[in-house]
Amino acid sequence: MSQHDKRRALTPEALAMMDSIARSGSFAAAAREMGKVPSALTYSVRQLEDALDVLLFDRSSRQAVLTSAGQELLTEGRRLLLEIDAVANRVKRVATGWESELTIAVDDALARRALFDLMESFYQYTEDGHPPPTRLKLRTEVMAGTWEALMSGQADLAIGTSAQPPGSSVICEVLGPMEMVFCVAPHHPLAKVEGTLTSADLAPHRIVAVADTARSLAPMTLGVMPGQEVLTVPSMATKLEALVRGLGCGFLPTSMVRRHVEAGRLLVKQTFQGKRVSPMNYAWRNTGHPPAKALAWWLKQLHNETTRRALLEQHEGLLL
Repeated sequence: MSQHDKRRALTPEALAMMDSIARSGSFAAAAREMGKVPSALTYSVRQLEDALDVLLFDRSSRQAVLTSAGQELLTEGRRLLLEIDAVANRVKRVATGWESELTIAVDDALARRALFDLMESFYQYTEDGHPPPTRLKLRTEVMAGTWEALMSGQADLAIGTSAQPPGSSVICEVLGPMEMVFCVAPHHPLAKVEGTLTSADLAPHRIVAVADTARSLAPMTLGVMPGQEVLTVPSMATKLEALVRGLGCGFLPTSMVRRHVEAGRLLVKQTFQGKRVSPMNYAWRNTGHPPAKALAWWLKQLHNETTRRALLEQHEGLLL
């Protein structure tokens, strides 16, 4: 029998019939529960057995005793019925204006703790007693990669973007300024250099840079001197580790390194570039229509100044 025939046999009605027989303990009781005559139920079971080419019930028993194959079908059938119910409920909720999925691209420099606080609040939010049916999908990007995820349609919301690219296809709002400091480990050669570090001081030393995740847009590079050796790492967390180990020097967000500076694992040095402040924004695509409910919820949170500041500053307190 073909795969198509097997699929036609495994209907929700057939799975519910198996559940009813197993619960009631006999074909007769299940037939009464389902409003059918016993012979019709027996015929339906035989049809199912023929389609799957297995015996589902032990014919030697007077009771409805499941074979091992029947038990497996019952277990998996009950799971499938629950999933069908869940899908039906989710579809109904999506029809009320919620997206089925919301993808958020987040710049790697933003505070994870604040981001997880937002996700926790989103999952706890209820409307008419129900939580949002929207599946969240989080992706971490670096520099131009955050814009690219939004512009290419791979993300619905980008948090931590640079200045708005030309064109009116996106709406961009200010998140706030992120202050960056230049750090080295206490045992790094630059730690012993007095005063403001010049370009001549920096050039002989390896700089640690996080790889821009952009693939189509032009990647961005910040703070690298001509001819300077570069160690490229995939994330801010690995850059922090590299700096603490003395593998190089580089800029990191002030709030990300604060406790490491206080503990003496890193030193903050002044450079000829002065104080570096990165303006951060958040953006979403301009569809010409009001945002659906999940995106609208996130935009409402990001409109709050306390939330914006937390995303820029609350780097401590997360076990990552």
